[in-house]
Amino acid sequence: MSEKTAITPSTHTAPPAKFSHGVRKGNILQVAGQVGFLPAEEGKAPTPAGPTLREQTLQTLANVKAILEEGGASWDDVMMIRVYLTDTAHFAEMNEIYNEYFADLTVAPAARTTVYVGLPAGLLIEIDALAVLD
Repeated sequence: MSEKTAITPSTHTAPPAKFSHGVRKGNILQVAGQVGFLPAEEGKAPTPAGPTLREQTLQTLANVKAILEEGGASWDDVMMIRVYLTDTAHFAEMNEIYNEYFADLTVAPAARTTVYVGLPAGLLIEIDALAVLD
């Protein structure tokens, strides 16, 4: 039986509670919900990438990618992505950013987008992902 391994890239702060940014067990890697915080700087509180949906979405995707890579995966290994927005008015813009970002993927992962209002103030998007490695 394979062990569970917590994944925390150097770009991320330690989680604020007892959870992991990502967990790998065997060939499965679950990325926990990520938001658009800039890479961690020691002694500095987490800072959003910017006030716009585009800035936060691109940073959020970069944060998910960092966990995938630290766990030995890539976007090609991702089977499912869940996107949580704080405003229904952001659906069209998020889809445009998402389509641009994943334009080169041969097979897109399954995806789910929903509106969720529980993110900390100023944050507009959260994304999690499930990857299965060969």
